[in-house]
Amino acid sequence: MPWSTAFDDPVRVGNKRKLLTLQDAADYIMQLPDDAQHEAHWQTAIETLINAAETGGGWVMFARIAMLRALNTDGRSG
Repeated sequence: MPWSTAFDDPVRVGNKRKLLTLQDAADYIMQLPDDAQHEAHWQTAIETLINAAETGGGWVMFARIAMLRALNTDGRSG
């Protein structure tokens, strides 16, 4: 599956921003400070995003869940 694959439901970041695709989520993580990117919850999100891009299927749902959990852990969800 391509990185342009869309989530079934967008991942909300704050009140205004939405991550629509696997690429949007990956770009968001890459913009985090390096130390944040290495935290376990973001590493899990990265791994599931890669699996979703490579395999598709249920991994896209898992990647969305991992992003939501990582955002919630950081207090960044809206």
